[in-house]
Amino acid sequence: MSFRDAFALALKEVMRRLGRSVLTLMAVALAACLLTALVLISRTAETEVLRQLAKGGPLASIKVAAAAPDPSQLANDNARPGSPRDLGPQAARAIGQLPDVTSVVPVITSRMIFVPGPGAGRSEPPYFYDTAVGADLRDPSLLPISVLAGRLPAPGSLTEVAVTPGYLERLRLDPTQPEKVVGDGLEMGAPRVFDDLEEQTFRALWQRTEIVGVVAQEAAPGGIVTTIEHTRRAQRWSAASDGDTGDLDLSDSPYTGLVVVADGLDRIGKVRRQITDIGYSTSAPENLIASVQRYLNVVEIVLTAIGSIALVIACLGITNALLAAVRERRREIGVLKAIGARDRDVLFVFLIEASLLGALGGVLGSLGGWASASVVGIVVNSYLTAQGLLGVHLGPSWGVLLLGVLGSTLLASVAGAVPALKAARLPAREAVNES
Repeated sequence: MSFRDAFALALKEVMRRLGRSVLTLMAVALAACLLTALVLISRTAETEVLRQLAKGGPLASIKVAAAAPDPSQLANDNARPGSPRDLGPQAARAIGQLPDVTSVVPVITSRMIFVPGPGAGRSEPPYFYDTAVGADLRDPSLLPISVLAGRLPAPGSLTEVAVTPGYLERLRLDPTQPEKVVGDGLEMGAPRVFDDLEEQTFRALWQRTEIVGVVAQEAAPGGIVTTIEHTRRAQRWSAASDGDTGDLDLSDSPYTGLVVVADGLDRIGKVRRQITDIGYSTSAPENLIASVQRYLNVVEIVLTAIGSIALVIACLGITNALLAAVRERRREIGVLKAIGARDRDVLFVFLIEASLLGALGGVLGSLGGWASASVVGIVVNSYLTAQGLLGVHLGPSWGVLLLGVLGSTLLASVAGAVPALKAARLPAREAVNES
């Protein structure tokens, strides 16, 4: 008997007992739906929790700052201007050449004066001091920054900024509605201090900017996020002396910090040791991430086990349905053997029938599981957004969907093995003679 004949015979039997087949199919589909939904939700939870810890940036990121100089090395460092301890471009290049380092992003901060634009119904301070955090925004995915509303400033822009939820709290606005400040104006002033004989005064280099987004960020302490060109310009002005015009060349000026991305979570410790050996302090949430991962893996194992148990129960239903089919089709089996069908041919027909029910149930269940998980994601997103937190992103995990289909098919085939063996071993004379 060819595979085509066996498949046609199995499909015919499925269609002939349509009511029983539909009920069996629904049991497998519901079990596969539960398993797929639980696995997708647990994996998404793991990804999003870790993303929250990293504030949206790469999990393998390391923050680098200038370490306090070793007193025994002060004379040597002072004798070598441009030492890597300055944490400037030379240090960034040296760190970028280390093994297992995939990227290095410099960060510059500047203390500035901010004057919020006019807003109806707001209780605003006339001005306040805060720190502007400037970074290279050409590839924001390399930075620990998450967009809560709007977008990040365009790379190189001097007229666009993003603010953190602390800005809304300062203006006594609801932090759960960050979109309300997107599009507002914000005056930024880089101060330059002058010392008189009688009092200390300052003047500022003012720049009118627009708030284009609200973000959560861990790149450096500060409530305003802008481009590195903007903060370098402010730094240049503030560093100029009384008689200068602010045209200092700060292309080799020290950075406030660096965001270094290692080639994987397992490489963070090694990269941190290498950077520390060069002479800089580092910080990374590797221990916290590792602990959270362990707990999340336990949750994933438990949820997967629950779904697997449901799938096994459904497959027992397949076994029961096929055993009933063997009892009902004893005469048919005998006729097949009488006209030349071998034991393995009969075995093959029943296995195909079981696999067909498992595959169809797996496809329907996996798609239903993804749809159910998506609905759960929408509900969770609504709650998180209402709380002023980052939303979750639940995309289709093709690996999980494929695993649901293959797992259902395999378990159904195993469940159909016992009835198939019983049918294959049925003597032809005994089967034909039964009324």
